[in-house]
Amino acid sequence: MKALPVILSWSGGKDSALALHALRREARYRVAGLLTSVNAHYGRISMHGVREDLLDAQAESIGLPLHKIKLSERPSNEEYEQKMRAALESFQAQRIRHVAFGDLFLEDIRQYRIEHLRQTGMDCLFPLWHRPTDKLAREFIALGFKAVLCCVDGQALAAEFAGREYDDALLHDLPAGVDPCGEHGEFHTFVYAGPVFRHAIHFTRGARVNRDERFYFCDLIPVQEALA
Repeated sequence: MKALPVILSWSGGKDSALALHALRREARYRVAGLLTSVNAHYGRISMHGVREDLLDAQAESIGLPLHKIKLSERPSNEEYEQKMRAALESFQAQRIRHVAFGDLFLEDIRQYRIEHLRQTGMDCLFPLWHRPTDKLAREFIALGFKAVLCCVDGQALAAEFAGREYDDALLHDLPAGVDPCGEHGEFHTFVYAGPVFRHAIHFTRGARVNRDERFYFCDLIPVQEALA
């Protein structure tokens, strides 16, 4: 049976990486490309705040085409949906009918994605859905993935967590009530090595910046820029 081509919604974080790993282990699917929302004003991945150069480096190491949705500095939901719809229509023209997401258990997000794609005649895949997040976090580390916290919500975690390695020590230090995968938005990650990559992504940690008096971002600087 011919494998179904799939576009993966790619944030650059651990759940995206685990979803890619899971899809590549399924013979019935063929990941045809990655889709990422980028804030064009700042040149960074939306929500995560990771530089676009590092996103490009991930896609090159993974070996898949990267499709970017370029958003304005403070995009409305209408802008996002309009540009997402245009991207989906371009995939349909290539006979691609499925988009995969790394969502874990938030039902409202899942339903939003299903309804939004249904309007364009496409279907969703959720390869990690309802996997226990404590076990999933440990599996991510055991598989050899490497990631760093690029953004934390100051209402859930101390600023010092931004820039920390996502490892067993971090999981041990997470306060009670914080999901080990950050599924409630407590933190976001940048994955720089692991089984889906052909080679590691090299970067240095820069300044820690506070945005909107709530979110703390650790600036991750590509090595070539850091040495310039």
